[in-house]
Amino acid sequence: MTTLAICGGRLVDPAAGVDAAKDILLKDGRVAEIAGPGKLKNMEGAEVLDATGLVVAPGLIDIHVHLREPGQAYKETIATGTAAAAAGGFTSVAAMPNTTPVNDSPEITRWMQAPERGASVRVFPIAAATRGSKGETINDYAALKSAGAVAVTDDGRPILKDGMMRETLAAAARVGLTVIQHAEDTRMTQGASMNLGPVSFKLGLRGMPPEAESSMVERDIRLVAELRESHPHLHVAHTSTAAALAAVRQARRNGLRVTCEVAPHHFLLTEEHVGLYNTHAKMNPPLRSAADRDSMIEGILDGVVDAIATDHAPHAMHEKEIEFELAPNGITGLETALGLCLRWLHSEWKIPLGRVLSLLSAQPAALLGLKGRGTLAVGSFGDVVVFDRTAEWIYRATESKSKAKNTPFDGWEMLGKVRWTVSEGRVVHASA
Repeated sequence: MTTLAICGGRLVDPAAGVDAAKDILLKDGRVAEIAGPGKLKNMEGAEVLDATGLVVAPGLIDIHVHLREPGQAYKETIATGTAAAAAGGFTSVAAMPNTTPVNDSPEITRWMQAPERGASVRVFPIAAATRGSKGETINDYAALKSAGAVAVTDDGRPILKDGMMRETLAAAARVGLTVIQHAEDTRMTQGASMNLGPVSFKLGLRGMPPEAESSMVERDIRLVAELRESHPHLHVAHTSTAAALAAVRQARRNGLRVTCEVAPHHFLLTEEHVGLYNTHAKMNPPLRSAADRDSMIEGILDGVVDAIATDHAPHAMHEKEIEFELAPNGITGLETALGLCLRWLHSEWKIPLGRVLSLLSAQPAALLGLKGRGTLAVGSFGDVVVFDRTAEWIYRATESKSKAKNTPFDGWEMLGKVRWTVSEGRVVHASA
């Protein structure tokens, strides 16, 4: 493997407590040396990236993406999805199991990680919690973990039965896996296509009540409390309501291992962005009220939110260009996350750069136990994003590396341009 030196930049590594001018040397896919400007000792034969005026940070980690393979390559492939990830500064992505067939086996888990998939960055499969994600029989978690699964979830098909969720939490705890729950009581959301509120009433659409999310979170937290001695880890995916976030906050105060993530669209957009049936603003959980949106921002500011995850959910154009109620849920997000977070969380809401980067790297790595990632300490993986945090640019969906263009952020002004993304010592994305 090549030796790569990144020189002249500002190294911001929240996990290592570093925010200073540093040069960094990557060798054989790992961080080999960090030194003051011009002080690297072993640069012989190294390729040099000039990061003068740029931020050098641990590669971003997205713990909630849909790469659509196997079975739905017309929407996205592991190759195209990870190319989009690299363009957005992500060096690791955790792929959800709602593929065709569902990833509920060690064979599919290994298939997703095979070199033949052409991934630009590291893919960490998240396996189905139950067979076929049908909520009836739990899978062999030990075998799935051995094959490379980093967590279990039924994602879009939440585990409704109390007994099954209890069994899932207990079995996952025994092998050290996180249980990720898409919190939605689907008995309350049948036929619904957006948030329940004045906008759904005006548009004549059936709405999803916020209680469909919060009641499921509260149920799951109660089960975690009952299993306290087993130390289960519950992670709430794409939290979107004030009540759900309040439940997570209280669970943490009670000493339970309950964590959560928020997607950029849920801290930036509201149900008003549905406009006149804009399917690029249709996702699940749906865009919520302004009060819920503000609660997500508050949760990021006060530290209840553990990670920012995109829920990158690509769809073919023809699938979105139909009636709102019939269109599939989901938007893309890998190429816009950093630009949105820097523009709004850092520049507008004054969250320190290190904290923003921690939400996108160190903390996601810790949530899923991705050792040697989310930091650039010597010996860790050579996963790096180098970006110009002052560069302003406009996102154009037509220029996306993803197969899909279904985003509500087309034409939005972004802050912070990725110059290089380096995955395990290899430059996998470069831009002018």
